[in-house]
Amino acid sequence: MKTILFVCTGNICRSPMAMGFLREKLRKEGLEGEYRVRSAGVWGLENQPPSAYACQIMAQRGIDISEHRSHDLTPQDVEGADLILTMERGQAEAISLEFPQHAHKVHLLSEMAGRYYDIRDPYGGPLYEYRQCAVEIERLIEEGYPRIMQLVG
Repeated sequence: MKTILFVCTGNICRSPMAMGFLREKLRKEGLEGEYRVRSAGVWGLENQPPSAYACQIMAQRGIDISEHRSHDLTPQDVEGADLILTMERGQAEAISLEFPQHAHKVHLLSEMAGRYYDIRDPYGGPLYEYRQCAVEIERLIEEGYPRIMQLVG
């Protein structure tokens, strides 16, 4: 089973939302059992729930991420992933520097939609910033879906 890994900073906002959106997209495409979609944080704490606003915004879209628990990125995560999608350039650079043999698997999520920019972290911000972030992530996954599927193989 191919593995797609989303990575952000703390693994409580952006990467869990991205994971939820891609899992839902795969479900709608009838492919949910063919891919493993995971998430991790480059500087996260273990076993923390998603932020309340992230859960609320996703629930409004019919996607439940409340059972997610944060996970700090490990060498096993990097080795086991077929595609690693980060929210920021710094995260992609950190992973590529620490695991140069896997750098070819590391990309920005925005790259999947033909762009190259960081997705702003809503952590600690008001609800509308989480909403904007979720809209942006959902759009990038929708637009970037063909490229994601091409890269994951």
